[in-house]
Amino acid sequence: MSFFISDALAQGAEGQAGGGFEMIIPLLLMFAIFYFLLIRPQQKKAKEHRNMVEALSKGDEIITNGGLVGKIIEVDESFLTCKIADNVEVKVQRHAIMSVLPKGTIKNI
Repeated sequence: MSFFISDALAQGAEGQAGGGFEMIIPLLLMFAIFYFLLIRPQQKKAKEHRNMVEALSKGDEIITNGGLVGKIIEVDESFLTCKIADNVEVKVQRHAIMSVLPKGTIKNI
C-alpha cells in the first residue's frame, strides 16, 4: 500500500515545476476584471462629482445628499449658503451636494 503514496508524491512534484506562470494568469485576469468593472467607473464618477462641486456658483439650484432642495445664495471655499424656503437659509458643505438641478426646477416642485 505504501508504494501508491510514494507515486502520488512523485507525481505532485512534477506538476508544480511548470505551474508557476499558469497560476498567475487567473489572478491577473481577475484584477483586470475588477479594474474595469469596479475601480475605473468609481474613479470616473468621483472625478465628475469633483468637477461639478468646483463649478457651483451663486444662483444654481441643487439637491444635497440629505435630500434638501435649495438655491445657492452664497459661495465660500468649503461651504455654501442655500435658501431652502422663505427666510430659511442653510449652510451646506460643498461635497454634500448630490446634483445640480436645471434652472426653474424649484418653482415647479
